Amino acid sequence: MQMRFHEILLLLLPLALQLFGVTVAVLIDPYIKKKHKTIMLIIVSLLISLIVQNVAECLFENEVRFRSWRLISSIYGYSVRPAIPVMFCYLIGEERSYRPAWFLVILNAAIHLSALFSGICFGIDANNHFFRGPLGYSCHIVSAVLLAYLVFLSAKEYSRARRWETVLPVSNALMIVISVVLDTFVVKGSYPVGFLTVTAVSSSVFYYVWLHLQFVREHERALMAEQRIQIMMSQIQPHFLYNTLSTIQALCKTDPEQAFETTEKFGTYLRQNIDSLGQPDLIPIRKELDHIRIYAEIEAIRFPYVRVDYDTEDLDFRVPALTIQPLVENAIRHGVRIRKEGIVTVRTRRTKEGHEITVIDNGKGFDAALLSAEDGSHIGLRNVRGRVEQMCGGTLTVDSVIDIGTTVTIRIPDS
Repeated sequence: MQMRFHEILLLLLPLALQLFGVTVAVLIDPYIKKKHKTIMLIIVSLLISLIVQNVAECLFENEVRFRSWRLISSIYGYSVRPAIPVMFCYLIGEERSYRPAWFLVILNAAIHLSALFSGICFGIDANNHFFRGPLGYSCHIVSAVLLAYLVFLSAKEYSRARRWETVLPVSNALMIVISVVLDTFVVKGSYPVGFLTVTAVSSSVFYYVWLHLQFVREHERALMAEQRIQIMMSQIQPHFLYNTLSTIQALCKTDPEQAFETTEKFGTYLRQNIDSLGQPDLIPIRKELDHIRIYAEIEAIRFPYVRVDYDTEDLDFRVPALTIQPLVENAIRHGVRIRKEGIVTVRTRRTKEGHEITVIDNGKGFDAALLSAEDGSHIGLRNVRGRVEQMCGGTLTVDSVIDIGTTVTIRIPDS
């Protein structure tokens, strides 16, 4: 018995090190949310209790006097196992409700508690031998259903994460399924720790790695969004803000009333711009068009020969903030100023696939092939394209002919 106990300790050492490492990593990881930390720590606690249960059952089965303790240990083990895949589900789809899953877990526990007074599920006879009743595979059936749901949730993440990242949760779920099959139908005899327990411990490590990758990616995305906002602000400030202030200063001497109105519009523009830059979600198209109108009215003071027309049939959708306004700004700044009558047209249409926004100007045009250049030119168009692609899965295309004009088309699919 003493030698066997040492063998058990040696077998448990790798599992203990894995759980200790995951616990420390989860506690100090700055990227993981508090809620996910709590879930991971609950999983680790369940796994530790399951390891203790496995070892206790292995020791109790050799002594008839421990029959009652073995029965209680078995009830606990069969009751806890289905709860572990449900906890893993919370790591993948935390926004979902898992009441049906917990109902199955509670039902499974109730069935196995019947072993205290009946052998309908399982029992331990007077000689300390284990036997199954008619409901003896309840834990396996419930676990299979929950594992199938875990595999489904993991596979669904292909649409939300990079493919190679999603391999981790999918593989974990499949490994757990294989371990259940091995414990039930392949392995004969008693072992201190079952395949399912070993796999669950390893899965907790891999799920932590997967969680870390998800939140690092979200952090990087937030940094990129902040950088895009800074770039956009650097574009707006030099060529528009200072010129508008100079215009207002000149109007104060020649037309004080118009200076007052322009100052009011300028204040509205700045407020809308700041609100838009701090807006992480999509905004109604009407709000973006209002922002364009304020901007165009201010520019019309300096360039009275430039006008912005609106042909907006579709107004029932949402766009990323500061999506169309930079396009109109580019059209005025780099295009239509050269014309005696510069015209910028903003159109919205409903299509079979979703919504279409078009900004057309009769300006000087440019070589659209240079749009992908990394020399700092056309950075506004690339910025808008990136926001449209990342925030709503849309596309931005440019058709420009030198000395004729430019057409920028944004297509946003139905959500």
